[in-house]
Amino acid sequence: MSNQLHVVVGMGLTGFSCASYLYKRGTAIAIVDSRPKPPQLANFQQAFPDVSMHVGSLDCSLFDQAACIVMSPGMSVKDPVIAKHAQRGIPVIGDIELFAQAVTAPVIAITGTNAKSTVTTLVGLMMQAAGFRAAVGGNLGVPVLDLLSESAEAYVLELSSFQLETTYSLKPRVATVLNVTPDHMDRYATVTEYQQAKLRVYHDCQTAVCNRDDRLTEYANAPSSFHFTLQTPGEREFGLRESYLAFGDELLLAVRELPVVGRHYQANALAALALGFAFGLPFAPMLDVLREFKGLPHRCQFIRERQGVKWYNDSKGTNVGATQAAIEGLGREINGKLILIAGGVGKNADFHSLLPAIKQYSRHVVLIGEAATELAAVLDHQVPVSFANTLSEAIEQAAQTAQADDSVLLSPACASFDMFKNYEHRGEVFTELVEQL
Repeated sequence: MSNQLHVVVGMGLTGFSCASYLYKRGTAIAIVDSRPKPPQLANFQQAFPDVSMHVGSLDCSLFDQAACIVMSPGMSVKDPVIAKHAQRGIPVIGDIELFAQAVTAPVIAITGTNAKSTVTTLVGLMMQAAGFRAAVGGNLGVPVLDLLSESAEAYVLELSSFQLETTYSLKPRVATVLNVTPDHMDRYATVTEYQQAKLRVYHDCQTAVCNRDDRLTEYANAPSSFHFTLQTPGEREFGLRESYLAFGDELLLAVRELPVVGRHYQANALAALALGFAFGLPFAPMLDVLREFKGLPHRCQFIRERQGVKWYNDSKGTNVGATQAAIEGLGREINGKLILIAGGVGKNADFHSLLPAIKQYSRHVVLIGEAATELAAVLDHQVPVSFANTLSEAIEQAAQTAQADDSVLLSPACASFDMFKNYEHRGEVFTELVEQL
């Protein structure tokens, strides 16, 4: 119990989780949100009837009494109000830090620009298949404080760069940065600043798992380390050897046995194996999981085949790196070409790195949303382009353009908020429309 006031910033799922956690422990709390009418306001008022709340701005007197500020990841620590109080020595933490201060079971911590959710899910399934009572969540699914339980023997956590910015005490048994490509450039001044936020996951870890194919994931200060790569693996490395997933010289699983196609997924499988092995899991249950796992929704998810054309939903491709990985991963595996549907809210992204993959693997690109003209300027007539006002219209254009053996890929390289509630909503609408063709 603490009489020192903790000000919870943000009335979303994470804010509710933090407020509930502190409130149940008798900690004095107040809650603020910059939005005049946060969607969850009524839930907060019902759950915490005796708690001071302020909405409409962060500039309020509640911070003057604060002993600690608890940030939701959607709120920036660079906000002038937050920065002012941080400068006068008020700790600014998040839900992962609260979790880190309380957790006693070992943690596997997973971050990266792309594939976090898939790898976190895989490792969680591997832990359970090996007989561990593993709790899985964080930035994925269940907020981390809601996972805390005496019965959990281990935690597998997906962590975002935003969460890591306010985390100081986490000591993972195993940690990884899967990859780093530019994202959230509306929140970070440089890619290096974004990378440094990701690399915080390695601090105080026992074993680091790094991506040999991405030097931005490297960390030299862990007591031990493993690598994964899509190249031939060396000692203490997981990679591809003779069309097998392999550990060093040991062949583990034929690539053809993986239910999900694409090089990007092979990298995910290798990363999951490296994380599980570093934790101490035997290969047999991990390989069983890889044989059975059919992927997560909205992540290069196969929907249907129609008139010789396969349709894939990669609505989770909300940044350039994710879409590039999807194009290259699928493009290598199919006999025909890709029809790409892309566009949405660009988040100040630089789309130029998409051009080589699009030129190599795409027959046609259908552009939607706010970033359509920006994407078209980058493509600069080097590949056929058309514009669509709606996703339905984009699907019609893709269906008319595609030839036998082609695949249509929705991988927007953008956020969804100009046309949809979130990437899940965008993917659900796409799937429904494709199934109606």
